Amino acid sequence: MVTAVIDCGTNTFNLLIATYNANGEYSIVLNTKRSVKLAEGGLVDNKIAHKPFQRGLKTFYEFVELAKTYKAKTIQAFATSAIRDTLNGPEFVKKVLDKTGVIIQVLNGDTEAQYIYKGVNLALSSLEKPILIMDIGGGSTEFIVAEENQVVWKKSFDLGAARLLEQFKPSDPITQEEIEQIKKHFKQELKPLKAQLKKKPVERLIGCSGTFESLAEMICAQKNQSPAFEKIYPFDNDDFKNIYNQLINSTEKQRKEMPGLVDYRVDTIVFAAIFIRHIKKRFNIDQMFFSPYSLKEGVLSDILSNNTVPQ
Repeated sequence: MVTAVIDCGTNTFNLLIATYNANGEYSIVLNTKRSVKLAEGGLVDNKIAHKPFQRGLKTFYEFVELAKTYKAKTIQAFATSAIRDTLNGPEFVKKVLDKTGVIIQVLNGDTEAQYIYKGVNLALSSLEKPILIMDIGGGSTEFIVAEENQVVWKKSFDLGAARLLEQFKPSDPITQEEIEQIKKHFKQELKPLKAQLKKKPVERLIGCSGTFESLAEMICAQKNQSPAFEKIYPFDNDDFKNIYNQLINSTEKQRKEMPGLVDYRVDTIVFAAIFIRHIKKRFNIDQMFFSPYSLKEGVLSDILSNNTVPQ
């Protein structure tokens, strides 16, 4: 059986195509993404602007056609922050249904976090000690605390990189004063996370967004290593600190020339790096990893388990 999963994020749309059998054995045959930047120009009047709206539709239609060339029997589609929170999000869903017959399921933050956990669990296979999973999207960021192969706590925050960019509009390069303002904002917004980690401290941070992937690819590029990630990539703390310092001291023009950094993350990567470093330092987390498995792999995990996808 061939199945396709389309993840409609705020910054990128992701397509996963996999084959699987009745025994739960699977093989990923295609895993690709495209930049859509649904929040481009700001979500004025709480709406996706015309240009990114059309870009998102075009990308979705192309993904559906690509899935058909692989003879996918089913196409599961999901949308997160931008489509979930905007007034014309339902219009996007309707246009996709009318054109392709594919129903986009708009996930709430809790369900999104649950799928992210399932994806990471598929990658790690064993989550015995408490870990913190962090997925930085364009519109929201999900945090999940997991232990002994189950979710202990999860919450979605409106702290996506694209949303932060529109909110703070930093200098180029960003100033130390602006960094402090952003960190102050994190402290205020993340009080529920602080309360949870006070009760159950964690030693490992698992990052599973494109941001973590970009950071890993930049490190690999500087070391002349292959960025072919399997299921988990361990960050060296000195490597991360070095990349962080490069990013916060860089101009947009300089970032465009940084090896390993894709063009569509040039504007948001600084916010994401500040966010990650803030989490590591504030909660004394020493070990950090990148998991290429996330929401769409979580959906695949549900399909493999013959679970019903929530409507």
